[in-house]
Amino acid sequence: MISRKATKSDIRGILALQAQNLISELSEEQKATNGFVTTPFTPELLEEIIDLDWAFVTEIDSQIVAYLFGGSWPYYEKWPIFPYMTSRFPDWKYKEWQITTENSFQYGPVCIDVNHRGKKIINHLFEVMRKDFIKTYPLAVTFINQANLVSTKAHLKVGWTIVDEFEYNGHQYFGLVYDM
Repeated sequence: MISRKATKSDIRGILALQAQNLISELSEEQKATNGFVTTPFTPELLEEIIDLDWAFVTEIDSQIVAYLFGGSWPYYEKWPIFPYMTSRFPDWKYKEWQITTENSFQYGPVCIDVNHRGKKIINHLFEVMRKDFIKTYPLAVTFINQANLVSTKAHLKVGWTIVDEFEYNGHQYFGLVYDM
């Protein structure tokens, strides 16, 4: 298992993994038992986030089995949920921190192949990303659809803290923070 920064040669593998786990492509049963990702990335968006050094992958036997993205809040503004989420930051507190767009970054999406879940890949991949982002940000922030129990449990196990619950576009979400 190798976790590292993504390169453009990883795009095909990332897109294949995304297609297998994108909420719009899954049955209700799959969503409930396997987890899912909600933020789709096009090949162009993948090239952009890779060029920014904000994309990470895990590969096993030359196959992409996990990906994880992160980035600044201005980057993520292209998806409407993120400006809504940052508008809630004045009410978000974590330990001694007042969460802001300056002291935090958006973590995610993260996706792990269903056949490789439960093998601590998230821990390994997260640590590679954490070592890179801690140079700039003391906090990581994300949201998880409350229907995605698999992701919620995995993130709480890694040490994330739920600091908010909110509704957006007819869905219920948790807002989570991680002290880098």
